[in-house]
Amino acid sequence: MPHNTDELTSDLLILGGGSAGCILANRLSADPKVKVTLLEAGGWAKDPDIAKPDMWPFIQGRAFDWDFETTPQAGTADRVHRWARGRVLGGSSNLHAMFHVRGHREDFARWAEVSGDDRWSYDGLLPAFKATENWNIPEDALHASDGPMPIMLPDETQSHPLVKDYIKGWVALGMPRLRDHCGEHLIGTAPNALMIRDGKRVTTADAWLTPEVLARPNLTIIENAPVQRLILDGTKVIAVEVASTNGPIRYEADEIILSLGAIGSPTTLMRSGIGDPARLAAAGVDCVIERPEIGKNLHDHLLAAGNIYRAKREIVPSKLQISESLSYQAEDPTRTEGRPDIVVGCVAAPSASEMFDNAPAPGEGFTLLFGVTNPTSRGELTITGPNLSDPVKIDPNYLATEHDRHMFRVALKRARSIGQSDALAPWIAEEIQPSPEDLVDDDAMDAFIAKAAITHHHPVATCRMGADDDAIVDADLKMRGLDNLWIVDSSIIPEITAGPIHAAVMAIAESFAASRMGNAPRAALG
Repeated sequence: MPHNTDELTSDLLILGGGSAGCILANRLSADPKVKVTLLEAGGWAKDPDIAKPDMWPFIQGRAFDWDFETTPQAGTADRVHRWARGRVLGGSSNLHAMFHVRGHREDFARWAEVSGDDRWSYDGLLPAFKATENWNIPEDALHASDGPMPIMLPDETQSHPLVKDYIKGWVALGMPRLRDHCGEHLIGTAPNALMIRDGKRVTTADAWLTPEVLARPNLTIIENAPVQRLILDGTKVIAVEVASTNGPIRYEADEIILSLGAIGSPTTLMRSGIGDPARLAAAGVDCVIERPEIGKNLHDHLLAAGNIYRAKREIVPSKLQISESLSYQAEDPTRTEGRPDIVVGCVAAPSASEMFDNAPAPGEGFTLLFGVTNPTSRGELTITGPNLSDPVKIDPNYLATEHDRHMFRVALKRARSIGQSDALAPWIAEEIQPSPEDLVDDDAMDAFIAKAAITHHHPVATCRMGADDDAIVDADLKMRGLDNLWIVDSSIIPEITAGPIHAAVMAIAESFAASRMGNAPRAALG
């Protein structure tokens, strides 16, 4: 919390120190004339397990996780899904599986189409992607090696022997062998590029909030500062209210950037009286600005955990982070170009939905995860009360469309095809899940998938970008209806990318910052 009244006023106030917020704090404080304050609900990461790549499945639910829950989902056998979100500097980059996949060109073509601005196309975003990345492979037109975030493409000595055979098996079945998933094509199989350096996870706080950046006199980071609401005067945000044990504290700034993520950004707006009047009234909040679409259009990636095998030989521990390869594919297995429809991943350890109690012990089995890259199911979230402590009602409406159910069946069959391949035969003693009864018809497969599905932790679109009047932000990420508020995080993504969203979130923040800084030179990163 602030030590003096000078810290309560700024030129620019960034709400949220997650992946986007850390990049914004770095880039926008590079102008020494601008006083920047970053408010973060948590603090600096202290849990040593965060840095251990193979611990990512086991650190969810700890003190630095908001640990949200969905409503029971009809599409997933009425199950409640826990949504891990980082309450710590660096946000969910402290919790995720460290994958780095940009997405497909067609994903960003849709962003450009709905926003009416080519800066959101793949080519428009490519400079931002490259500016964030520091690859361990030679530079080329699509890869750079001077950005803050290390991107490690594993070599043969690092990849798990099971995963190497998994990749060989796909090649034998006709899938392209890609060097990585950030090249010209996405359909194909490659080792996962990972945000790891010297065997340790690298978060956005590690990469962007360096000692040199933290030493800037015009940058202030306030820890343990959860944002309760925005205080409005007409169409201007005049202050931000932060909850504290001694009562609310107000911070003021000329300009505000909301960077609290797909859950935090819309719910902060709702608590401030901005949203659907009926939803706000039900939560005991007066509507100040009517914006019915806030919190709607919610969608997320699901993976099924899954196609589970007992191993014929020991599954030695991964040298990386357990989930080492993804294979992006089209519904038509002969199509090897364009946007993929499904994904199959190889986890060099047993990974099972909580609905299954017969998974093998560690070292004795492995799982093929499978899912849908561009789901069409849409849900919504809303507040249940006026305070930050009131639960958020999250309804992603999983597997509501026939498209998603059909593609999941395709993905299940494709996962089993590699599981039954000659390349993996030396590894497999028994297929544990699904059972033969789970495969008799579409209804049986749907029921199995409903029990196996887990979140991939990629919520988006609750403050979607678009050129239409109903969209929450415009192509500049300026919020419609407010004079001095921008939203820069995963909530503005209009349609989910085919792969994990983190690379796109970093590019969104970099693109916004570059525009604000007048395409400031890379040297300004400090």
